[in-house]
Amino acid sequence: MQKSRITLNDPLYVRIGLIAVVLLFFLFFLILPLGTVFYEAFSQGIGVYFESLVEPAALAAIRLTFLVAGIAVPLNTAFGLAAAWVMKFSFKGKNVLISFMDLPFSVSPVISGLIYVLMFGLQGWFGTWLQDNNIKIIFALPGLVLATVFVTFPFVAREVIALVEAQGNEEELAALSLGASGFSIFWRVTIPNIKWALLYGVIQCNARAMGEFGAVSVVSGHIRGQTNTIPLHVEILFNEYNFTASFAVASVLAFLGVITLILKTVFERKAAAERRRASGAIA
Repeated sequence: MQKSRITLNDPLYVRIGLIAVVLLFFLFFLILPLGTVFYEAFSQGIGVYFESLVEPAALAAIRLTFLVAGIAVPLNTAFGLAAAWVMKFSFKGKNVLISFMDLPFSVSPVISGLIYVLMFGLQGWFGTWLQDNNIKIIFALPGLVLATVFVTFPFVAREVIALVEAQGNEEELAALSLGASGFSIFWRVTIPNIKWALLYGVIQCNARAMGEFGAVSVVSGHIRGQTNTIPLHVEILFNEYNFTASFAVASVLAFLGVITLILKTVFERKAAAERRRASGAIA
C-alpha cells in the first residue's frame, strides 16, 4: 500500500518560518542546555571530570540510583504485565481502574512523597509501630523505592494496555479453544504480541525512575552518601557552588538520557508497527 503524503499549500516563507521556529525551540530548549551540561562538566579537564565521578558520595549516589531503578522498574513491569492480562477481559469498574492508573500523572511528585512521610514517618500513621520493630522506611531505601514506584507507576501499564485494547483477545480465545493453559497463552501469545510496547514502556519507566527528584527528595532526608540519588547529589553540589562536579555528575544522567532517547525511538517505532498490525487485523 502506498503511503499518502500531506502537501502544504502555504507560501514558502510561511513554511520556512515555521521550520525556523521549531529549530530555534530545539536549539534553545533542548540542544543548548544539553550541550552546556557536557561543556561545563569537562571545563576543568577530563581529570577533574573523572575525579568528580569517583568521589565516594558521587559513587554512592550513582549506585543508589541504579539500585532504586533496578527495584522500581521490575515492580512496575510486573504490574504492567498483570494489567495487560486483566484488560483482555471485560468487568465492572474496568474504566475506573484505567483512570486511576493515571493518578501519578496528575498528582505532584512532592505530594506523593509527603503522603509516604505521613504514612511511614516518625509521626505518621505507622511511625510508632515501625520504630518499635526497628523498621526504617522514610530516609532509607524502602522510602526511595516506594516514592519512585508511585511516580513511575503508569508508564509500562499504559503503554501495554493501549496495545492490548487495540489487539483484542481473539488470539487468546483461539489458543484457549485449542486447550492451551492460561499461563501458556500469556507467555506464548500475549507477550510476543506486546513485546515492543513492553520494552518501550520499560525504557520510559527507567528514565523517569533514574531522573526523579521531587518525590525522592521528600523521603530521602538528603543524607550524603546514603540516601542521595544522582539528581539529589547534583543539587547538593550546585548549592555548594561546586559547579564543575555538579555538571559532571549531571552529565551521567544526560548521557543516560541520550541512550534512553535512542532506545525509545527504536522501540516506539516497533510499538507503532505493532499497533498498525493490530488495527489491520481488526479491520
